Amino acid sequence: MAILRIPTPLRPYASGQSEIQVQSDTVGGALDELTTLHPALKKHLFTEDGELRTYVNLFLNDEDIRQMQGVNTELKSSDRLMIIPSIAGG
Repeated sequence: MAILRIPTPLRPYASGQSEIQVQSDTVGGALDELTTLHPALKKHLFTEDGELRTYVNLFLNDEDIRQMQGVNTELKSSDRLMIIPSIAGG
């Protein structure tokens, strides 16, 4: 099972968990699994059209999934998927 890391700002919407194990074969499936377990996360990760929000960055191990096959990127049991929200300020 791959590990999905949840950032601190989103943990209140995931019952305080910092990581969950996912059984999906793809990044998109892992996100579906996550939002099924923790529905409050969905609005923070996806638009109303079901698209991944632009400020949500996903890294598989050390590589941005946008440089791979996006949400169709395959997962292996040894993978670590990290949600990294963009932070703005000034």
